[in-house]
Amino acid sequence: MESKTIETLKAHLALNVKDVEQSIGFYRRMLGIEPCKVRAGYAKFDIEQPPLNLTLNENSFTERGALSHLGIQVASTGDVLAMRERWRGAGLDTSDEMGTNCCYAVQDKTWVTDPDGNSWEAFVVLEDNLVETTTCCVTGAPEEAATAAGTEAASCCGTSAEQAPVSIAR
Repeated sequence: MESKTIETLKAHLALNVKDVEQSIGFYRRMLGIEPCKVRAGYAKFDIEQPPLNLTLNENSFTERGALSHLGIQVASTGDVLAMRERWRGAGLDTSDEMGTNCCYAVQDKTWVTDPDGNSWEAFVVLEDNLVETTTCCVTGAPEEAATAAGTEAASCCGTSAEQAPVSIAR
């Protein structure tokens, strides 16, 4: 049997949201684009860079789901800072982690959180494949990690002694 090459166009991410209108406002500001389709309880953003089909589906739920966090990997710390400034310019609160040890890699990142508590990071990997430690990736956003780890300063990976300090900017 001959195998056919499949041309992949883009990833698709469907998020459950409590209030689609409120979420449209957040994602419009975060992404800097308008949704390409809006219907009752539904919106679609067709993102060119990075290629992503993002849909918002209004559903009632009481707690955040099993999703840890979402991210956009960029090429440099300058790109992380540019994304942060774009988000701030759109009126979104950001928090930064620079030089943080997360997921066995040294990263620079900035975070925003949508109306339903989903954390998004823009990040660059500065050094990858670090040795395994006892703490890594407690949770998604810096604030959640601080609560989970019981610390004042935290990253998504907890509070290892080798970890660089966290700089939170709002």
